Amino acid sequence: MSEHPAQRRILAVLVAAQIFSGAGLAAGITVGALLAQDMLGSTGWAGLPAAMFTVGSAAAAVAVGRISQRAGRRAGLTFGYLTGALGSFGVVAGAVTESLPLLFVSMVVYGAGTATSLQARYAGADLAQPKHRARAISTVLVATTVGAVVGPNLTTPMSDLAVRWGIPSLSGPFVLSGVAYLLAGLVLWVLLRPDPLVLAKEIAEEPTEVVATAVTARWSAPIVAGTTVMVVTQLVMAAVMTMTPVHMQNHGHGVGAAGFVIAVHVAGMYLPSLLSGMLVDRFGAGLVAVVAAATLVAAGLAAALAPPSSVGALAVALGLLGVGWNLGLVAGTTMIADATPVATRARTQGTVDVGIAIAGAGGGLGSGVIVAFADYPGLAYLGAGIALLIVPALAWAARRPAVRDEGRVVPVES
Repeated sequence: MSEHPAQRRILAVLVAAQIFSGAGLAAGITVGALLAQDMLGSTGWAGLPAAMFTVGSAAAAVAVGRISQRAGRRAGLTFGYLTGALGSFGVVAGAVTESLPLLFVSMVVYGAGTATSLQARYAGADLAQPKHRARAISTVLVATTVGAVVGPNLTTPMSDLAVRWGIPSLSGPFVLSGVAYLLAGLVLWVLLRPDPLVLAKEIAEEPTEVVATAVTARWSAPIVAGTTVMVVTQLVMAAVMTMTPVHMQNHGHGVGAAGFVIAVHVAGMYLPSLLSGMLVDRFGAGLVAVVAAATLVAAGLAAALAPPSSVGALAVALGLLGVGWNLGLVAGTTMIADATPVATRARTQGTVDVGIAIAGAGGGLGSGVIVAFADYPGLAYLGAGIALLIVPALAWAARRPAVRDEGRVVPVES
């Protein structure tokens, strides 16, 4: 079966939107912990903003998934990006007014941009053929690299600009986030036609009995395994990434140095996507997920052993952390995209992303507490250990009946 004629246009539009969303995502991540540390005066709670925006990401994942299921990807993704923009500007207002309640509420709303940026990967797979599905997912992810790498490196100029405007310097990057999310939403609302999910439903024309089968398959072994892979990678990545800028600042590095390390990290998160997609299509999602676990272990050990004075060593560790996350995300997403029939696709995918967001929230919130008691190396060693949980999860799934969606009816063993 050949590729649908609309697939290339849809991927092109998603790529354009993801370039903007990457800048919105990365700029806020870089300074969120630093802003909280300044306002709270405590390193122990510096991970709270990451926890708050990942809680918001969880709620938004459900909303974006359900809106997409009812009205299509265009409506769901646009809603998510506009909500993320609102949260970005709210964070600026909270910093200006020195209002912690407004800051934290806005961080929750800001999380919608994170959720939407991730859910866009599913849109790339809606019309893709199974043998090219991972590459379609990875094409959308790699587009985020441009904005995600540029965003952290604009932290210093945006901070300087914020000072000229008479607002707190660390709120400047959130101005960039708000504008970037607005542009991403505008691109999708105007140009994402035809809608990939709506078109996939029209092509499938699934009868009622197929919907029942899809519901039965909703939490099949591949979906559980794919979710576990992504939850573990998100937990480890969020915990180590969140506290790295704080760790660097505590050892005399400035915002610019932290921005560089986060830029390397985010490049690792998205730049290998095309290679990851080809590896999954060629060797299978399970094997690539094992490689993801090994890479995260290496990242944790590298971060723990990196001299605090060495920006280069920390950049290598965070780069490996990003690559491990990328491999896990592409592998896990492909497992889920293969196993979710169109009748319940977006709703199930949104629910899966809730687990990912909660893992990110736990990692972000817990990381500050762990560093306060065990220091940064202790956090990195713990992350390496947690990454190993991917292997038994895959072994369990391999012993269960497989469910694979080829775009139509999916047989399920009871």
